[in-house]
Amino acid sequence: MSQATLVCFSHGKESGPWGAKISAMAETARGRGCRIESLDYRGMEDPGARVRLLTEFCRELGTPPVLVGSSMGGHVAASAAAQLPVAGLFLIAPAFYMPGYEALTPEPSCPLISVVHGWDDEVVPAENSIRWSREHGAELHLIPGDHRLTSELERILELFEMFLERVRAG
Repeated sequence: MSQATLVCFSHGKESGPWGAKISAMAETARGRGCRIESLDYRGMEDPGARVRLLTEFCRELGTPPVLVGSSMGGHVAASAAAQLPVAGLFLIAPAFYMPGYEALTPEPSCPLISVVHGWDDEVVPAENSIRWSREHGAELHLIPGDHRLTSELERILELFEMFLERVRAG
């Protein structure tokens, strides 16, 4: 992974671009020499509009980014990865197979996918990530915690750091 590698974060429906998880993960990525971007989707209820914004942003980069997304942001990141080349996809409690959005479940083409999900997630059932990870050959980490995974931030950072190492190794 070179100095030019961009890690682009996509936040969830009810959070913002610099919440606690994204800020901590951005610091981890900066420590590995990555550039950081976190798109602001606040006020954009339509997942499709979020995907279009992210896809347009990434197409201007000229090099495949690492996409990171949490909850709806995970859905957005995976959907963008289905439309353009990315170096890796790191998803936290991604909102897959949600009622009303089943037909929008993304089919990314990506060399490296890692999914982290809490067993006690009350918003997106862990079974959704189990199913999606199995269907897409993604590495899956089921950890204690609810949808926000606030109590598991250190574990998420460890997994993210290992993921970035694998991106670097190619």
